[in-house]
Amino acid sequence: MLIDAHAHIDKYGDGLNAALEEIQEHRIFTVATAMDVPSYEQLRLIAERCDLVLATFGVHPRRAPDYASRLRELNPYIEASPAIGEIGLDFHWVKDSSEYPAQLKVLEYFLAAAREQKKIVNLHTKGGEKKILDLLERYDIQHAIVHWYSGPLDILRAMMQFGAYFTVGVEVQYSDAIRAIAKEIPDHLLLTETDNPGGLKWLKGVVGMPKEIEKVVAALADLRNSSPELISQIVHDNFLRLIKDDPLLAGARALLSQSER
Repeated sequence: MLIDAHAHIDKYGDGLNAALEEIQEHRIFTVATAMDVPSYEQLRLIAERCDLVLATFGVHPRRAPDYASRLRELNPYIEASPAIGEIGLDFHWVKDSSEYPAQLKVLEYFLAAAREQKKIVNLHTKGGEKKILDLLERYDIQHAIVHWYSGPLDILRAMMQFGAYFTVGVEVQYSDAIRAIAKEIPDHLLLTETDNPGGLKWLKGVVGMPKEIEKVVAALADLRNSSPELISQIVHDNFLRLIKDDPLLAGARALLSQSER
């Protein structure tokens, strides 16, 4: 089964039905990451329509200022979510540095919850890579997915040493810098993503559909002198290992294990 470990499928609008049909047809297990509370509420409804969609709750760093003063209101959503994402820091695209304290406050609140509830976190790290590594170590986060990493190679290697998993997405088809990062990621920490529908739209001006994950896998296979079949199996096995023994993800584990038969 293909794995899309980071997507925003609540953003498809009128294209949602077509996206869900592709997910089913191509058997793409999709971790649907939220930007905020309304986003998560939509994702939960979408997940009821498709067993291959895992709805997860987070507050994107761009939304952090809206929630930093009312963090306790997030508790029911954090507790209900089987994993946490998208959370993190953005000191690159967010130019207003007055928002950075709110980003840190929200991120640390989620990391504390993830530690207590033993949940996977799905992280946005743009411009805040070193700070996020420090926080992962401080909060002893055992199950981290770093989404679309594009930062310094030394921090990448330190995160790999810590044990974080890394998604490679659609930009691997177009960017030498991302290809260099993808080469660094060892097999046992490799995951795939699309960041649909916006990732490809940002890069090429077209809406990304779920089957773009097949192009990501093909690009990785070419880059790593492998085959799409082997890359898909590696990523599948890695995700299964990541969620191993997690009671909140028993359904996902059963679904992925069944696909091996």
